[in-house]
Amino acid sequence: MRISATAAAAALGGALVLGLTAAPAALAAPADSAACTTDAFGIAGKYGEFVLGDNVHSPDAEGAVAVGGNADFRGGFSVANELTAAEVGALPGRASLVVRGSLLNGSSATVVMKGNAVVGGKVGDTPVSLHAGTFSQKADLIDFDGEFAKLRSYSSALAGEATTAGATVTPDGSKLTLAGSDSTRNVFNVTAAQLEQAKDIYIKVPAGSTTIVNVSGAAYDMAKAGTTGFFLSDGQSFVLDDKLQSAAGGKVRAKLLWNFPEATTITKSSKAAWPGSVLAPQAHLELGTAAPINGSVWVASLHGSGGAETHHFPFTGCLPEPGKTPSATPTPSSTPETTPPVESTPPASATPPPASSTPTGEASEPAAPGTPAPSQSTSPATGGGDLASTGSSGTVPLVIGTAVVLAAGTGLVVAARRRSKRA
Repeated sequence: MRISATAAAAALGGALVLGLTAAPAALAAPADSAACTTDAFGIAGKYGEFVLGDNVHSPDAEGAVAVGGNADFRGGFSVANELTAAEVGALPGRASLVVRGSLLNGSSATVVMKGNAVVGGKVGDTPVSLHAGTFSQKADLIDFDGEFAKLRSYSSALAGEATTAGATVTPDGSKLTLAGSDSTRNVFNVTAAQLEQAKDIYIKVPAGSTTIVNVSGAAYDMAKAGTTGFFLSDGQSFVLDDKLQSAAGGKVRAKLLWNFPEATTITKSSKAAWPGSVLAPQAHLELGTAAPINGSVWVASLHGSGGAETHHFPFTGCLPEPGKTPSATPTPSSTPETTPPVESTPPASATPPPASSTPTGEASEPAAPGTPAPSQSTSPATGGGDLASTGSSGTVPLVIGTAVVLAAGTGLVVAARRRSKRA
């Protein structure tokens, strides 16, 4: 079949239009503040209590528990009653109780409701009771020092995130209100002193959005203000958070993160249930004797008893992706940098965890918080931390594809003209 020069030109034009209109579809989701990960905490995120040092606690934790020091459960302790089968399967070695040091329980029972138990040191007078799992002795199932080095670095990076546009922190006597309207992520930056002045704390954000509350300061004592309640709202009415009631059916607290990059001590009021998860990788957490944390905790050491439990409400928020740690001897680039690397240093008050955080005979003190990696982009990193920005560029493939289409189209036009002349 003969193709006229006009038809060939039309075919070429159609191909070019198709190529130029189809290519941007792959770039329809450019990198922005919504780029995130739901697995920012890695192994730590699978545990309701993830503790670098000693954990002295009774009577129970609804989720999985991992202890890098010694576990003192002499008041009696049960673990993992609320885990699903899938959550058990995702744990290292299917172990819902991991103790790198010794398990001290005296004559009290330590009960693992779901999953396995792994202890590195000695077990007290009473063997671990397991409902459906197995017991083994192993001290290196989890690299606690390595995991906490990552948590400290990530906590510092999150603290560099700027307050979200439109987000407000409003003190009003003994009441403190944090309000944001971003449907994806709301970041608030407050001081420990601001929180300590609040008897009631209100948080209002859209249901489904992730909330990050960065708290600066070396210590936070909730009992100073006698905090008695955390009220959450998804834009409707405020709800006093408790295990059986929460705003939007628990969707707000499930994506609520309290980040304490500098704190070395945190004291929870025994009068208030604390909604959300707590990231305080350098801090001793004093839970008190009553009222739970409705979320996960990642801390240097922990003490609590009575009703001061950790309830199994895993963090499901979408956080900025952790950056990559640079190699010890970075390879020089042949292309000059258009933007100087962003340097970041750990907070001035950052100190290693308390001496009790490392069990006797275990590894030496964990490494100091890592320095965030410089951005590899030619644009400055948002927020100044080691939170990677993601994105793609289709410019080069588009140019190459266009050149190929042009060449093919030109050949087609020339061939058509030659056949036309012969005819």
